[in-house]
Amino acid sequence: MLRALIEGKATPQEMAELAKRRLRSKIPELELALEGRVEEHHRFLLKLQLERLESVEKDLETLEQRIQEKLKPYAAQLALLKEIPGVDWTLAAVIIAELGVDMSVFANVSQLTSWAGVCPGNNESAGKRKSSRIPKGNVYLKTALVEAANSAAKAKGTYLRDKFYRLKARRGYKRAAVAIAHKILVAIYHMLSQQVSYNDLGDLYLDKLNKNHLTLNLVHRLERLGYQVTLTLQEKAA
Repeated sequence: MLRALIEGKATPQEMAELAKRRLRSKIPELELALEGRVEEHHRFLLKLQLERLESVEKDLETLEQRIQEKLKPYAAQLALLKEIPGVDWTLAAVIIAELGVDMSVFANVSQLTSWAGVCPGNNESAGKRKSSRIPKGNVYLKTALVEAANSAAKAKGTYLRDKFYRLKARRGYKRAAVAIAHKILVAIYHMLSQQVSYNDLGDLYLDKLNKNHLTLNLVHRLERLGYQVTLTLQEKAA
């Protein structure tokens, strides 16, 4: 359609009709915005830019096909990694390229997380607080893991999302993202080592784990609002 507009074969009204979602309510304004005089030199420059975009898209498609071809020997590992919330095939490809699939090259999971740069060091010793700065590690793998963590934070009903927002409230966005990246890498280590599927604990896992703490916290919050709380355990239905 853009090429049709450049060649003078599409009207502003036809272009405006391509609007999606919220823009559909602004079609009249879009028609006015698309009105204008497009001279021959404008069409020439627009056509040049369009050809560049089409060339780049073609190169990207060729590159994607090449990557998928190279991933064929790792189809099983790719399928496992894609089970993790936030990890699509692109991120899985980066993880396999940077990390490999043989976890025996690492003595343990702690060595792996340190090598990847998503494992903060011990920040306290003998009562003295030390730096908890995260090491650089493998910048490409670390970037992919943090990106996966950001995506996992949007996956509703998952343990990783629930954990992310709990950490974010206490430690901030960046540290929460790195902490989730660490958890994802730990999961990857065990999945690839044992060839097992991802086991999501669910978004209620932490509530169940800290049931007593959560109960007291809610009681205190209600008492601060002026309520007197009496707890009675509900009997389970037979």
